Amino acid sequence: MFTKEEIKQLLKNDILSLTLKPGTLLSETTLSERFQLSRTPLRDVLKQLALEAYIDIYPKKGNVVSYIDLESVEQMSYLRSALEKEIMKELSTQVALSDIQKLSEILDRQKAVIDEDHATDQFLILDDEFHHTMFQLVGREFLWQLIQHSNVHYIRYRKLHMLGTGKLMEIWHEHQSMLKYMLNHETSKMDDLIHHHLRKDMHSLEFLRQFADYIKK
Repeated sequence: MFTKEEIKQLLKNDILSLTLKPGTLLSETTLSERFQLSRTPLRDVLKQLALEAYIDIYPKKGNVVSYIDLESVEQMSYLRSALEKEIMKELSTQVALSDIQKLSEILDRQKAVIDEDHATDQFLILDDEFHHTMFQLVGREFLWQLIQHSNVHYIRYRKLHMLGTGKLMEIWHEHQSMLKYMLNHETSKMDDLIHHHLRKDMHSLEFLRQFADYIKK
């Protein structure tokens, strides 16, 4: 028997991993059988998922996994870009060698997974660990956690974005440049790098064509 919180987390994970693709119909009957839970508490779970933008509930159609909203993605990438530019500059004035070593070790692990099976999932976890660590090093854990609460569209966008040919290695090299600029106090180069790192390709025609079935019209 699953609790409502466990069911909500399992469905969130399935949606964020794209196991449940945007537009997938979530049948209450199927979910009730899967989780051995009656429909009334199950509907509470679905309402909560809708409030957090994981699904959309339509009176006649039912419960549908939300499509990726590029407007939400743009807003989130804008916010992260603004924050991380300042975080990098702050780190460049106070970063300790032990902090650089910690970030470097994450990048070593990230590079090691690039050629593995299912590389994107592990790479994304380490990508978050790298950026999260930077927030932690300047005492901005609260801001990182705040971002995570509105991340459903952005996470799925990032996962699709990383599927591009050579994209993982490109992102890894950008992480290396971030580390280099912080270590060498090259603050004049940080803004352009972060803008490119977090906001490139969002509205590219190639991306929009390739993943049209995932994106909100």
